[in-house]
Amino acid sequence: MSETSNSPADDAPSVGLEPEADPPEATAPTPDIVRLRPYEPGDALASTVERVRQAQARYATFAQRDVDRIFRDAAVAAASQRINLAKAAVDETSMGVLEDKVIKNQFAAEYIYNQYRDTPTCGVIEDDPGAGFRRIYEPIGLVAAVVPTTNPTSTAVFKCLLGLKTRNGVIVSPHPRAKRCTAEAVRIVHDAAVAAGAPEGIVACLEEPTIESATALMHHPDVSLILATGGPAMVKAAYSSGKPAIGVGAGNTPVIIDERADVQMAVSSVLMSKTFDNSMICAAEQAMIVTEQAAEAVRTELVHRGALFVTGDDRARLAKALNDGHDHVTATVVGQSAAVIAERAGFRVPAETKALMVDCDEVGEAEIFSREKLCPILAFYTVPDFDAAITTARDMLFFGGAGHTSVLYTDEGQPDRIATFQDAMVTGRILINMPSSLGAIGDVYNFRLAPSLTLGCGSWGGNSVSENIGVTHLLNVKTVAARRTHMQWYQVPPKIYFDTGALEQALTELRGRERAFIITDPTMEQLGYVRRVGDILQATGLHWRVFAGVRPDPDIDNVRESLAELIAFEPDVIVALGGGSPMDAAKIAWLMYENKETDFEEISLRFMDIRKRICKFPELGRRAIMVSIPTTSGSGSEVTPFAVVTDRRTGVKYPIADYQLTPDVAIVDPELVMTLPETLATHTGLDVLTHGIESFTSIFSSNMTEGQALEAVRLVFKYLPRSVKHGAADPTARAKMHYAGTIAGLSFANAFLGICHSMAHQVGAAYHLPHGLANALLLSHVIRYNAVESPTKMGVMPQYRYPIVRGRYARIADYCGLSDGLGHDDVEAKIDRLVDAIEALKEELGVPFSLRDAGVSEPTFLATVDDLAMQAFDDQCTPTGARYPLISELKQILTDCFQGVDPRRGHRQTLSRVAH
Repeated sequence: MSETSNSPADDAPSVGLEPEADPPEATAPTPDIVRLRPYEPGDALASTVERVRQAQARYATFAQRDVDRIFRDAAVAAASQRINLAKAAVDETSMGVLEDKVIKNQFAAEYIYNQYRDTPTCGVIEDDPGAGFRRIYEPIGLVAAVVPTTNPTSTAVFKCLLGLKTRNGVIVSPHPRAKRCTAEAVRIVHDAAVAAGAPEGIVACLEEPTIESATALMHHPDVSLILATGGPAMVKAAYSSGKPAIGVGAGNTPVIIDERADVQMAVSSVLMSKTFDNSMICAAEQAMIVTEQAAEAVRTELVHRGALFVTGDDRARLAKALNDGHDHVTATVVGQSAAVIAERAGFRVPAETKALMVDCDEVGEAEIFSREKLCPILAFYTVPDFDAAITTARDMLFFGGAGHTSVLYTDEGQPDRIATFQDAMVTGRILINMPSSLGAIGDVYNFRLAPSLTLGCGSWGGNSVSENIGVTHLLNVKTVAARRTHMQWYQVPPKIYFDTGALEQALTELRGRERAFIITDPTMEQLGYVRRVGDILQATGLHWRVFAGVRPDPDIDNVRESLAELIAFEPDVIVALGGGSPMDAAKIAWLMYENKETDFEEISLRFMDIRKRICKFPELGRRAIMVSIPTTSGSGSEVTPFAVVTDRRTGVKYPIADYQLTPDVAIVDPELVMTLPETLATHTGLDVLTHGIESFTSIFSSNMTEGQALEAVRLVFKYLPRSVKHGAADPTARAKMHYAGTIAGLSFANAFLGICHSMAHQVGAAYHLPHGLANALLLSHVIRYNAVESPTKMGVMPQYRYPIVRGRYARIADYCGLSDGLGHDDVEAKIDRLVDAIEALKEELGVPFSLRDAGVSEPTFLATVDDLAMQAFDDQCTPTGARYPLISELKQILTDCFQGVDPRRGHRQTLSRVAH
């Protein structure tokens, strides 16, 4: 326990808890001086440390069963000697109450053993082969245990037992005024442990303790941990040693008794606790703070139960006797009875007086009774109300005792007071309706509070620990983690309808729904697609309404326009009809329809793993389902969890990704793309190509997505030129490209994309280029950048074991029939052919060769390229790409793309080709 007093003697790094009765005149040596002491072979301290070190090295190999036997036998031995140890402590220190010390000794042995008897402390304590995870307990090594004179035997037993249970060696540094009884306690534990099989010397006690020896022990190179119980100076010395230390701070426990309390229980509990071992437990009550309504009843009960209020001249005499001359509490009163203290102060009280009560009005330097007093003297504060009681209690804690213990007596049936109290108190132990001495040490008045004789005070008290110290604080934990892949996923719309004429058949599946709201753009209305969809819905029994005002790259205001009509109509079906922009607008409107308080900044926050995103995405589908009908062949939005919306006022584009945004139904009908313009067919088709290649090479690519990515790429190479050149005259090519867009969407909805899309998002927005065109301009440059054996950085995902993207590009070439005449290991040649095929396709379709050819001027590019590289780095697609880029590398790719550097092997000159 961290019993302390505020006497000047504690200003030195004391080996004990409270000051010496006769403080030494000489100033204690500083730790820096002590650290210079040579550790000679004949030195008693060095010999003791070496003996325990060797014993601990052997003990560290013991199995749990052997450790548990040693722990038990040592506890039995200590408990059997509880009375003899109590007598030895009282005889040697002349402090405390023998009968109470018996309880302390019994507690240190019995309760500590009971708490940890079945606790695993050796070797593997958790093993999950499936998760590749294992935790192993290892001993810390040598523990320097500083023991106070207030609890010289019980604390020694407690710390030695913790050491035995955790396979540590323990060296006890006793207080000089309690060296014999402490040494006897250590001997009893040691002999029993050795008899049970522990190595000789596993615990030891310094025979001639001094301030110098305690400080030297704390600085000894073989000591692994300091377990320090004592005053502020000693705790500071422990923390200043340069070693890991668990030091516990001073107590100054305030006790609030409010008008709701059971006065008889409260007073009896306080007196029992304060008189226990003459108040030499650090958690003992130091002041009663009583609300005015309860004060008279509490005072009456105190007197009835044996307390005595000291007033007038006697109060002044008591204050003088308590003061050591430096406004601190003198050591001469520690552990003495009320009658003895009164007599020394110059007045007499009945011998049976339990505690001396002193009325107080203030807290601080001017009031010595507001300090910690390790004797049966209690300050008594009468305060107007509960709020004033809280203020006084906090004042006491901040004056001395922050972090330790506080107590409230009240009616538990009205928890408001408890809630206020727990929020206001800065203590590690907040006790309700219990005596603090035996309540704070745990397992007596509350069985969930761990038993301990060393009570941490946390950062409030300058300690590293705020809980009751136990075995876990004396253990090192090894964590063995083997590489494992995360569970992967494949999430797509529950229903995907495709084929020519699928529109009418699929929409009839909505029978039973009531109202459908179509979100689209003016072109769809002009082409008659809206009327066509509406007629089918009406024939199926649904009322319908349309918003045909979606603009390209929709912004939040545009979405809100549709949302107002959406809310008024209250549909249970939302139909997204059109290309990427209507799909985005419909998804965002759906999100806002279901969740009015949508925060775009939160839901667009970047993530490394979509399952671990910081901001939880709201649930969709409670009010309406989403049906997506694409009329272009490229975005794949009909089956993906992605949407983009812009805030025109701030210029911020919010890319939003979550599987809640995945439509419930996708209808992929080629009839809707037969009249797609040639340029739009080109750009969307090249977008599909990029989707397929990037999702196949993503670090999230899996067996579930690879086949779709490969097939999408194959379909583009085979059918895109025909689809562009012949349009509706080649319905097969148009249909295949429509399916390719959806197939690629299914792949990248789960595998995600890479840096080609990261840069294309920025390039398209900055230079007003179609998204598919931006991808096409960058794609070959990105392949060349990715296809290296030793990238600067590699993607962070456990399933991505080493750079494999070169082989992935080769597989694409194989699947698309580009590897004729090449062997299996001709990877570089296959990558060359893939790049050649992409560039040949672009040339055939009349795609510009560079950003310069696409209309971007050099001054504009140079003014924006740095920002584009930074924004691309921050794009959501970047972390999932085949290669994790540096910003400077992205800038170089953008520069190559602008200048027209030829990505084909052997053609590294700068080229130009203007679109036709």
